[in-house]
Amino acid sequence: QVQLTESGGGLAQAGGSLRLSCVASGRTSSMYAMGWFRQAPGKEREFVAVIRLSGGSAEYADSVKGRFTLSRNVIKNTVYLQMNSLRPEDTAVYYCNARFRGKDDDAYLGQGTQVTVSS
Repeated sequence: QVQLTESGGGLAQAGGSLRLSCVASGRTSSMYAMGWFRQAPGKEREFVAVIRLSGGSAEYADSVKGRFTLSRNVIKNTVYLQMNSLRPEDTAVYYCNARFRGKDDDAYLGQGTQVTVSS
């Protein structure tokens, strides 16, 4: 089983920045990508971004494209989500995500970290 540990959430003002980190540990040998989902109060969980551990290609939700940047440190099994130009609608619990072939994209999620953006 993989364990995902998130850090870096908190409170920011609109237009500000936060950086989230996530470390994967445990059975990570067949993990091929890591990323983030988020869930705002009263809304469905949604995809934010994902990065392939080999090659580093990343994909983003349209709502965060150009504002969020996902990077990875393969040696440390860590991903970083740099969130700039934050908006109140970015307020959500952000869940780190590990991906394995043959499993649903959101099969493995961390405990979540709260991000709150004030207007």
